[in-house]
Amino acid sequence: MSKPIVFVTGNAKKLEEFTAILGKNFPRQITNRKIDLPEYQGEIDDICRNKCRAAANLVKGPVIIEDTCLCFNALKGLPGPYIKWFLEKLGPEGLYRMLNGWEDKSAEAVCTFAYCSGEADAEILLFQGRTQGTIVSPRGPRDFGWDPCFQPQDYHMTYAELPQDSKNKISHRRKALEVLRDYFINNAI
Repeated sequence: MSKPIVFVTGNAKKLEEFTAILGKNFPRQITNRKIDLPEYQGEIDDICRNKCRAAANLVKGPVIIEDTCLCFNALKGLPGPYIKWFLEKLGPEGLYRMLNGWEDKSAEAVCTFAYCSGEADAEILLFQGRTQGTIVSPRGPRDFGWDPCFQPQDYHMTYAELPQDSKNKISHRRKALEVLRDYFINNAI
C-alpha cells in the first residue's frame, strides 16, 4: 500500500475546503501537517515547485502543497503570489482601495497544487485552477482571507457571502483539485 500523502497546511479553512472538494473517493489516503515553508519569490509555477520540493525534503515522502494567488488585471497580475503579505498588511478593504484610480477592477483567483512523490529528483506535478472575478468593497464574513472582496464572474455575491457548498462548486481551488483528483484516478498513483 502507498504511503499517505501529506497535505502541507496549517490553515484549518483551507484543509476544510480541500477535504470537502476532494471527496471520499480519492484513491490515496491524505493526512495533513503544518510546516513553515520558506516564502519563495518569482512566478507562480516556480514558487509552487520550490515549496513542494522543500516540503518533500522535510516530510521524506509524498506531499501536496497549495499556493493561492489573487491577480489584479490592472496591476498586471500583482499582488499575485504575494497576496498573503498584502492581505496581512492591508486587509480586504485595503486590497479594494489598491485599485482606486483604475477603471479595471477585474481579477483572477489562481490556485495551484503541487505534488511530489518524495523520491529524490522526482518530477513535481502542478494542478491549476482559475476563477475570473472582480475586486469589490468587502462584504460578508472576514474569516477567510480575501474572500470578502472577491466577487466571482456572473455572481452577485462575494466568495465570503456565498454558502460554502456554492463557493466550493465554482472556486479556483475546486478547479485545481478536480484536475489533481482526475490525474490520480486516471493514473492509479
